[in-house]
Amino acid sequence: MSEKCLEYISDLNAYLDGDLPDELCVEIEKHVGECNNCKLMVDTLKMTVKLCREGKPEDLPSSLNDKLNNMLKKKWDKKFGQ
Repeated sequence: MSEKCLEYISDLNAYLDGDLPDELCVEIEKHVGECNNCKLMVDTLKMTVKLCREGKPEDLPSSLNDKLNNMLKKKWDKKFGQ
């Protein structure tokens, strides 16, 4: 992951929500068009937002919820740092 990728990660939610200046959106779109890792991340975030908006909430058993959250946090920290 490049230094540029790390700069854009913090802006991705605002980018997907349309809350960034046009110039920065163009810059991010150019980068995403050239970077497979960022394209995958943006596509995944878009799908996550879509599923959250369209899906119906389901309660997980608390033990499964805790395990899932811990696993996701460890993977996130490993990939992107703490």
